[in-house]
Amino acid sequence: MALITLPVVAPVVAKAIGVSTTYAGIYVGVVYLAAMFSSVLGGAAVKRFGAMRLSQCCLVLAAIGLVLCAIPHPLSMAIGALFIGTGYGPVTPASSHLLIKTTPPERLSLVFSLKQTGVPLGGVLAGLLVPQFERLMGWQWAFVLVAAFCLLCAYAVNPLSPALDGDRDPTVRPSLIKSLVNPVKLVWSHKALRILACVSFLFAITQLSLTTYLVTFLFEDIGWALVAAGVALAVTQAAGVGARIVWGWMADNWFGSGYMLMVVAGLLALSAAAMPFFTPETPHVWLYLNLMLLGATAIGWNGVYLAEVARQAPKGQASVATGGTLGFTFFGVLCGPPLFGVAAANLQSYGLSYGLLILPAALILVLLWSSRHRWRRFSA
Repeated sequence: MALITLPVVAPVVAKAIGVSTTYAGIYVGVVYLAAMFSSVLGGAAVKRFGAMRLSQCCLVLAAIGLVLCAIPHPLSMAIGALFIGTGYGPVTPASSHLLIKTTPPERLSLVFSLKQTGVPLGGVLAGLLVPQFERLMGWQWAFVLVAAFCLLCAYAVNPLSPALDGDRDPTVRPSLIKSLVNPVKLVWSHKALRILACVSFLFAITQLSLTTYLVTFLFEDIGWALVAAGVALAVTQAAGVGARIVWGWMADNWFGSGYMLMVVAGLLALSAAAMPFFTPETPHVWLYLNLMLLGATAIGWNGVYLAEVARQAPKGQASVATGGTLGFTFFGVLCGPPLFGVAAANLQSYGLSYGLLILPAALILVLLWSSRHRWRRFSA
């Protein structure tokens, strides 16, 4: 929710500071530049501080970042984006560390997918609440209110830390260089992890291009009001919530993770191909249906992917492997929204830019199909 708070009211913020809405892609790129490095460091930080304590620190960093973003100046917003990204990166390695110890192997995809519903649920909250907060109190106080939510959550989970952080090792003194290099080295030395990292890089391009520019596409190209566009973003995120659970169940019971990701990539290509054809005259129901499919695929892939990373990781290295692959994921996010913004500016159409997401979807299919012998059709 913290990450998407600014993009969901990007037209208002851009007008307030006198920049183009395409700069929302640069904001997201800065967030994920910080997240890319902090996620790789996450595995070592989990060992040192404990998964829950680290997650609390991440929430505090996000709150600080939101308050800085409430100051209407590009430099302050850039620094705020760095704080939000630094808080965003380590959360997934921390949660993978907790879940891999307690989840039966035959239920990994479903459990990890359930955990990953937190991401699109945050998007749902941002899409439904932040435009309303902006209308009631202005965008700056809306940012401060979301920051307060982050601090409240950090305080509320404090009683869980002693029980869940029992395996932390205060004597660990992570080396900055080793903490950055070792996770990437681990991923690159295992072919399955290397392929999954590349797949996540491509999926991330599609996911953040969707969430960063959807409100702007509906506001500027389709002519919807800002609140209506925020609701559409919430619906898209909600489709991602449901899809993460469905894809996880299907991966565990029918396809296996690798084949499931192929199905998701194929459906993603179909929904992206339809986006350039929507106009202000298109019945809303058709646009909503396509946005739900786009959300289910571009947002719904993460749980299946993370479960397969944990499954392929060497024993006891799930958080390190997750952090290493997420470095590639966040690099995709770092590249995706700015490139999407450049494409939209040159094509003079956000819809045509969404159509270009066919390209990363096709590359995902090629990567997974060419290595299909590595993916078990059934996880159990």
